[in-house]
Amino acid sequence: MRSDLHDVPASTALYCCPLYYDIDGTIIDSVDFHIQAWKRAFEKFGKEVSYELIRPQIGKGADDMLPVFFSNEELHRFRRDLEKYRGELFEREYLPKVKAFPRVRDLFERIKQEGKKISLASTAKEKEITIYKEIARINDLIDSEVCSEEVKKSKPHRDICATALHKLGNVVAHQVIAIGDTEYDAEAAGKINVRTIGLLCGGGNREELNRVGCVAIYKHPADLLDHYEVSPLASN
Repeated sequence: MRSDLHDVPASTALYCCPLYYDIDGTIIDSVDFHIQAWKRAFEKFGKEVSYELIRPQIGKGADDMLPVFFSNEELHRFRRDLEKYRGELFEREYLPKVKAFPRVRDLFERIKQEGKKISLASTAKEKEITIYKEIARINDLIDSEVCSEEVKKSKPHRDICATALHKLGNVVAHQVIAIGDTEYDAEAAGKINVRTIGLLCGGGNREELNRVGCVAIYKHPADLLDHYEVSPLASN
């Protein structure tokens, strides 16, 4: 594990390694909006939950997040309605405010210059991913994508990452790099032996990302781009 933000020699990189990229909090600056939407949804269904308690759960899918705050009996009664309410609330009031982090397209273009494939792997729904790609202006740079509707379990389970790996083609796990903003991204990747680069612009912090074994940590996409040549993404 590394505590320094950029202390990763280029010699650790693999030539033309494909990668898969998380979206919320990694490409798109949406974490605070998701927290606000969940907080309001919880209140609608009778739970006063603080911002501080919700934030550490961001990055999980609803299947793992909701049991932290509601009993099995409560979820049996209204889980579907709660998720529907939150989804519609986010789409209506928060999605129009979402922006991409600076220089995301520049970073993706740099990655593609070296012949690397890029897959998006997110707990978001297909409709949201389509919108996010347009916001970040990366439609033409993506080789494949995985959304929550395609898998049985979301992060931190392995399903999304394993599907992303499959869609990248005939590659082995140690030749792939994942990029995400939470410990759940790295935990899911680790279950299929994929290394993870962590970003600090989303739901996680450096201590958490170090604890789960991220091979490098950067502040945001622009920081990763600025240090590309000494990052695990650089070609030998």
